[in-house]
Amino acid sequence: MKHPFPFSAIVGQDEMKQAMILTAIDPSIGGVLVFGERGTGKSTAVRALAGLLPPIRVVKDCPVHCARPEDCPDWAVLDDISTHDIPTPVVDLPLGASEDRVTGALDIEKALSKGEKAFQPGLFAQANRGYLYIDEVNLLEDHIVDLLLDVAQSGENVVEREGLSIRHPARFVLVGSGNPEEGELRPQLLDRFGLSVDVTSPTDIEERVQVIKRRDAYENDHSAFMLRWQAEDAALRDRIVTARQTLADLKTPDAALRVVAELCINLGSDGLRGELTLLKAARAYAAFRDDTVLTRMHIRATAALALLHRLRRDPLDEAGSGARVERIVQETLDA
Repeated sequence: MKHPFPFSAIVGQDEMKQAMILTAIDPSIGGVLVFGERGTGKSTAVRALAGLLPPIRVVKDCPVHCARPEDCPDWAVLDDISTHDIPTPVVDLPLGASEDRVTGALDIEKALSKGEKAFQPGLFAQANRGYLYIDEVNLLEDHIVDLLLDVAQSGENVVEREGLSIRHPARFVLVGSGNPEEGELRPQLLDRFGLSVDVTSPTDIEERVQVIKRRDAYENDHSAFMLRWQAEDAALRDRIVTARQTLADLKTPDAALRVVAELCINLGSDGLRGELTLLKAARAYAAFRDDTVLTRMHIRATAALALLHRLRRDPLDEAGSGARVERIVQETLDA
């Protein structure tokens, strides 16, 4: 089985890569939505992220990847409570997946006859403490979207059948990708993504040639190609780990908070989620750069990622949301 395409080897698409790195530093940012036409590297970037993320320590027999035995759910059978490191989970939620496949299935017959909580964990359990990836997220069935919204808000998956109830932690970073030509995302789900990115195919010939060369080398000279980029990915992984450790010590002046609030007001973003997400993204970006104080520069670099999908539609603005964000960010931060 081939290793995923190296994250560092992805050509261009800097905003998409930056957004994914920021969520790796601070998962509470709330995930990434990547919209763009087919063949722009959306799925490749997500799979590459899986190979880049630092491992997590888990209880060996815990089906939801808890770090300590006392945190494991009461229905879990724990024959081995020792801990070990595993790759950060990155789980695909396929279109057409059944509710039982997503939330898990409760064995009613065994529960009633033997009084045991027999539970087959689903995708939410597998993704706990990791990433849940949904390709073509805008085509997801409504009843699965409803389940996803409940779990994303509470951080807990609850399965109830015939008066029986099963619970387990389900905290994951949500990553979605899709083609906007195939339909829009429900506003409630759209709001659950912390960052959003619009990606397009590169128009520069040299950049496209570089994409072809690297993909060809990955497929036809796999071992040498992976060895070539191994050090780059390792260095990036170390930067993410260091940023996680220094994030708590980052200083956030009141002046920076005022800039964040003023920017969201000027953009007319709905609710306060925009401010909170922008603050977290800007802080993660500052930590990634190994800076010690949050500044306007960090806010400017992450504003579009955090706010682009939170704007009210303006049918009179022909320039589009991206240009509007760029214009208002410049006006606000340069004032």
